Amino acid sequence: MQSQPYITGFERADVGPLARFLPPLEEGVISAWLSLQTLSGNWLLDPFGFSPRLVLEAARNGYRVLVTANNPITRFLVEIFANPPPESEFIAALADLGAIKKGDERLESHLQSLYLTSCEKCNQQIQAQAFLWKKGENVPYGKIYECKHCDDKGEKPANEEDKERAKKIAETDTLHRSRLFERVVSLKDEDRVYAEEAIEHYLPRPLYALITIINRLDNLDISKERKRALTALVLLACDAGNTLWSYPEERKRPKQLSTPNQFKENNIWMMLESGVGLFAESGSPVVCEAYPTKIPESGGILIYEGRLKDLANQVKREIPIAAVIGSVPRPNQAFWTLSALWAGWLWGKDFVEPYKVALRRRRYDWAWNATALNAMFNYLNDLLVDGVPMFGLLPEPEPAFLTSAMTAAWSAGFKLESIAARTELDPVQIVWKSAKKPKPEKVSQEKFKNALGTFLSERGEPAKYFYVHLAGIIALAENNALKQNEDEFDEALRKTQNLFETILKDETFFVHYSTGENVDTGMWANRREDLAPTQQIESLSDKIEKAIVNYLQKNPNVIFLEVEDELNKQFTGLITPSKGLIYAVLNSYAERIEGARWRLRDEDIASVRREEVKNIFASLEEIGKRLN
Repeated sequence: MQSQPYITGFERADVGPLARFLPPLEEGVISAWLSLQTLSGNWLLDPFGFSPRLVLEAARNGYRVLVTANNPITRFLVEIFANPPPESEFIAALADLGAIKKGDERLESHLQSLYLTSCEKCNQQIQAQAFLWKKGENVPYGKIYECKHCDDKGEKPANEEDKERAKKIAETDTLHRSRLFERVVSLKDEDRVYAEEAIEHYLPRPLYALITIINRLDNLDISKERKRALTALVLLACDAGNTLWSYPEERKRPKQLSTPNQFKENNIWMMLESGVGLFAESGSPVVCEAYPTKIPESGGILIYEGRLKDLANQVKREIPIAAVIGSVPRPNQAFWTLSALWAGWLWGKDFVEPYKVALRRRRYDWAWNATALNAMFNYLNDLLVDGVPMFGLLPEPEPAFLTSAMTAAWSAGFKLESIAARTELDPVQIVWKSAKKPKPEKVSQEKFKNALGTFLSERGEPAKYFYVHLAGIIALAENNALKQNEDEFDEALRKTQNLFETILKDETFFVHYSTGENVDTGMWANRREDLAPTQQIESLSDKIEKAIVNYLQKNPNVIFLEVEDELNKQFTGLITPSKGLIYAVLNSYAERIEGARWRLRDEDIASVRREEVKNIFASLEEIGKRLN
């Protein structure tokens, strides 16, 4: 296996519509990888359909990207990002919605009145940006506002008026909740109970606001383009209205449909207004069609509204896939369940039906994840000829996810070609190639121990368990030992974890710097006495420090990305330096010039340092003579 340089993007794509549920990938990574490939054709396949921005970036580079998108919400995001209505259409759509009458008042005024509160300082009536709740209580305990009359702002306690308004809205909650159930499942549907459980994660006020908006959306006589724009805004409101917004913000990326102990109730109308610029800023338009419509050779996106299993035979006959790209999905019960709800609210029960399994399932463990991924990798390998590269990104790569994904891919016949990792907060970048399924073998504990020991010796310094685990999984993949034929995935994953725990607890070979006993805590290193007394190992941090100084010496006035790119070429695979370490070294040896450029400080230039050393030796010699 090769150690590939980590590909750095320009900025994290962790902002924008539904960003807290979508993979936090860096812009520019897939473009850089594709630029390094020599592919026989320009058809790419994303079998996961989990990252709209990733397929858009590939399409904008002149590739035709076939995407399987079983989730109606991610499918809609791909379509709206690929060809967003102009900002003027979003503004006009929101104006059309706000102008509809609700009784004797405009809908905009009616929805804004739901969030009225009084300024604590000047007592003027204003809109709260959010109300703050404690789990299980029936009134808010606080609010967040910004008063335009006296500039008072921040978190304030809820007053009696705020609490009474919340109670009054809750009086009609059962009616509105029932109407929203029926948009997702019918009254006699056996899955109704799951929809009811999911909707419990909405408070009465946002639920009332949403049903009021959605009812008007159905009957609004506007153009198709404006309807798309308004649907996109309402989708943001659907997410803004649930109780998964922890306060203070701790769970930035919720995975489970679980209400935090303290949470924020967002102002729905304000959320609609804030969404106007988000979709319109998603970049240049891209051709986007539904399969089997043809798309031009110059590039575009072709969406298959279903599962890879159903598409496999057709693709094999009609579309020559040159490479596979994608963000490998990890379990997200919150997003998948909410997606089923939102699809029903926005488009009706028919859109929920193919995806209704997401309502039923409440628990996704890593064995389930491995089994599901393995089925997808099997279908994928069947439709590809041998040797087709797959560039997979594994965001939020905790050890269990890495084991699950890599075991699933290896078991389906994907050969591990190269891998690169930066930190446990950054996506792991993996290249597999389609191949014949390997014959499983067993690896001895001694061989596995040596693999981990070699990795730690090469680093020359203690490493977090994340890196040790990744090194071990690579060793098992190279030795065809990730899973035995007789084992189910839950047993295979358990055996792998037991192997790590058994080997790492050998105190004659490894030392654990941690206050806890679990292997996934603290830092790991080889025992120093295992090394020969005369052997000196330079730490990875020292090597990186030297490399940065040498690069600055030869290349004055460089930007951070140039330094990072050079280092990633020198330190590949699992020894990619973090951005934090690079900045620490730059701040120690260099200074900023012209805002974004770096150069060595005058006192750190090599010739100056040599002269200093020469003067120090001269001084020492003089002192030595003086002291005889």
